[in-house]
Amino acid sequence: MKNLKNAKGFTLIELLIVIAIIGILAAIAIPQFNQYKARAYVSDVKSNLHNLYLACKAYWADNGSGVSCDATKAQGTTYGYVQSAAVSYVNSGGFETDFTATAENTNAAGKQFSIDNKGTINP
Repeated sequence: MKNLKNAKGFTLIELLIVIAIIGILAAIAIPQFNQYKARAYVSDVKSNLHNLYLACKAYWADNGSGVSCDATKAQGTTYGYVQSAAVSYVNSGGFETDFTATAENTNAAGKQFSIDNKGTINP
């Protein structure tokens, strides 16, 4: 029979303390992660709107400001606009003087952003 006084290992109390610490860290980290995701969705929409605006500026430089530009015309290799998969446009288009586009991220539905003909993005 072995002598149990020399046995090494963790006690039940030590294991419970470690589990409690991990639980506290998880309780702090999970809400922060959700906030990071929400900010990333907002950033994605704003980035897409800005890139659409720049692509339409290039489109108007080639075709004249009297021609309407929208997300469909700006896409492709000619003007370099590539739309994110999670971004959907409520409306987009217009001439250079009255261009507007409104978009939202499908993962954060309800948060729409719009851009005007001066490149200003509004929440």
